Amino acid sequence: MVDVGEKAPDFTLLNDEAKPVTLSNELGHGPVVLSFYVFDFTNVCQGQLCAIRDSLGAIESYGAKVYGISTDSHHSHRVFKKENGINYPLLSDWNRGVSKAYGVQYDRFGGFGLQGVAKRSVFILDNEGIVRYKWVTEDPKVPPDHAKVLEKLKEMSA
Repeated sequence: MVDVGEKAPDFTLLNDEAKPVTLSNELGHGPVVLSFYVFDFTNVCQGQLCAIRDSLGAIESYGAKVYGISTDSHHSHRVFKKENGINYPLLSDWNRGVSKAYGVQYDRFGGFGLQGVAKRSVFILDNEGIVRYKWVTEDPKVPPDHAKVLEKLKEMSA
């Protein structure tokens, strides 16, 4: 699992508009927040992403960019984003390589034994792509503490 102080693995994923986003191209302009979530259209995930939506002004005031990431398709992301007024990119880890590279992938999830679903987690990267904050839960019903994310971003911008 990627840990605080380590270089975050680079990746290229499709966003909700089917356009590629490469992490290394997004670095160097302020912190990058990667918010992994389990599925589109589920209550806890909706709460996680909407909390970010509602505080995007504060996040951007710290010079940060944010990306939501799950293993759902970019098509699903597009609909989920529209229905929830999400105002930042959602990235599709359809092939499950990024959640695996970050060490935030369930081997088996839920009663149907789905494989490779992303764990609910948050990483904050600095300008060089070094992980400065990490939060991961094994319990998909537990959302991240959004206040702690904002606190870390504020600290990084000081």
